Amino acid sequence: MEVDFNKKIANDPDFAEYHQVPEEPKSSRRFFYVVGFLVAAIIIFSATMLMSSDSRESWLGHIPFLGKLLAASNNELLGEKEDRINILLLGMGGENHDGGYLADTIMLASLEPSTKKVALISIPRDLTVPDSNGVWQKVNSINAYAEAKKEDGSQATVDALSSLLDIPIQYYVRVDFDGFISIIDELGGITVDVENTLDDYSYPIRGREDNPDYYSRYEHLHIDKGLQEMDGSLALKYARSRHGVGLEGSDFARSKRQKKILSAVRNELMSSSNILKPGMLTRIAGQVLEHTATNLKIWEGLRLWDLFKDTPQEQINSIGLDDGPGGLLVSSRGVDGAYILVPIGGNFEKIKTMVNDVFGQMPETKSAPKELEISSEPATIEIRNGTNISGLASEVSTRLEATNIKTIRTANSTKRDLKDAVIYDLTYGAKPQALEALKNNTNAVIGLELPEWLVADIKEGLKNNPKQARPDFILIVGTNNHQL
Repeated sequence: MEVDFNKKIANDPDFAEYHQVPEEPKSSRRFFYVVGFLVAAIIIFSATMLMSSDSRESWLGHIPFLGKLLAASNNELLGEKEDRINILLLGMGGENHDGGYLADTIMLASLEPSTKKVALISIPRDLTVPDSNGVWQKVNSINAYAEAKKEDGSQATVDALSSLLDIPIQYYVRVDFDGFISIIDELGGITVDVENTLDDYSYPIRGREDNPDYYSRYEHLHIDKGLQEMDGSLALKYARSRHGVGLEGSDFARSKRQKKILSAVRNELMSSSNILKPGMLTRIAGQVLEHTATNLKIWEGLRLWDLFKDTPQEQINSIGLDDGPGGLLVSSRGVDGAYILVPIGGNFEKIKTMVNDVFGQMPETKSAPKELEISSEPATIEIRNGTNISGLASEVSTRLEATNIKTIRTANSTKRDLKDAVIYDLTYGAKPQALEALKNNTNAVIGLELPEWLVADIKEGLKNNPKQARPDFILIVGTNNHQL
């Protein structure tokens, strides 16, 4: 017998009202994923010239210095033998910014040589952690405090996070805003294929962060869809924007924008016209030296390139620590009243487990995307993210747009450790063809009964929006949805 889902909810006093959980929680800033790897883009340029099949046997290899460099690049990197190389990426404003040595962005890049997988774990700047001396402070301040004492702030941050997460962090790369802008300007700008028009009405204006007039702190950032020429300043804004309208406000969209910027910088660096401009390349190298700090040796950069030059973008997985539903952090206030983030339960054990098993959460590489099956029956679906992979619900929603199955909501689940996707049929068999198409398109299993945690999610959701439409299906996505 068909059960009326709305009536079932209405008759359950604990199952009363339904509000929409935000599509994705705010994540820590990921802009410097692009900037951090800008150094790698420079290395890519050098390595491609030095390590291509033609170059190895050419006159370049006979220059003593280059010959030694190429030979050294065959050595093993720290962590390579253990099949995990960890690099801490730090972004900061720099000397010309207020609080210029406070880390604006902190990201742990983990690389697995055997599979060519890359995991990028964003660490919020407001997370409180103990430093190497056991003093608790916001993680973004460790770099600044060390630099104020004329110590290596990057290494101090590495030491603190390595101890906290119980993993070795072998390398670091630290870059500032001005370096990013200057390098792109030296290239004469870049051409970016903007996928969607970007409207961000809350983009922070440099130098106005503390303006008493709150609304004077922000500008309306507007970038039209299509091919756009960007100087360094606009490229920085495009990469950093966090409050875009619609899909461009999601972490998934932001990550895609960052990859586009990096790809555009690399393409510009590698263009035949720029390869023949030694003066420009020398100036760019100068900008890298001036605005970048790293403990990577040149041969280690070349080795990284050699190991990961064939990694597709789909194998670069972004994971954010956050305080959203199912997240591993909660927001709080420090003794001075400042906003901080602390781990759930007061300890970092769950975070350690997630970080240590980060590659276990990633699906195996697939040779080609699966062809989608079109549903002959129109249907609606609510998609919930059952993983810690930021933006996965939106990613799956975008992929299903052409299947005649309309997404009416995306949200996070409180349960975030699912490997396999699950479909719950709220039509109770009334749309079998749509269900079969959805199952085939997502590799999902069909759940026979709503689990208690999902019922609790729905109860919580209905509190603020009892008139929200019931979907035909609820899809809880798992890590196996990341690269269908």
